[in-house]
Amino acid sequence: MDALQKALDQLDQATAAVRLAVQDLANPPAGEAAGNAAHALSGGAVDPFVFQLAIFMLAIFVGYYVVWSVTPALHTPLMAVTNAISSVIVVGALLAVGISASGLAAGFGFVALVLVSVNIFGGFLVTQRMLAMYKKKEK
Repeated sequence: MDALQKALDQLDQATAAVRLAVQDLANPPAGEAAGNAAHALSGGAVDPFVFQLAIFMLAIFVGYYVVWSVTPALHTPLMAVTNAISSVIVVGALLAVGISASGLAAGFGFVALVLVSVNIFGGFLVTQRMLAMYKKKEK
């Protein structure tokens, strides 16, 4: 009976943790909060969407110049690390599938999960082929 009570207590703790996670999803993310802050500080002159779009465009330019400034010998490790970082999207897709209350969010989360899985697998496959080019061929 003691084991049953212990299991019920753990179930209650897990339920409370899931409720807290769902409540945290209601809080706006940092990008949205920054966009809302810019909107409030400018008296409504800067739309939050435009602010977030500007940050996205800056990230594109910074990423472009960072990648092209890497020497060709380091492209393979850069691809591997970039592929590993992009796998963080899997966490978001799993959250969308697991916690969402609507079927539409779960569907998009599942599609994102499938596409990201293909991206990760393909990225590591390309990295493996690039590394194979540097191996000495046996005669």
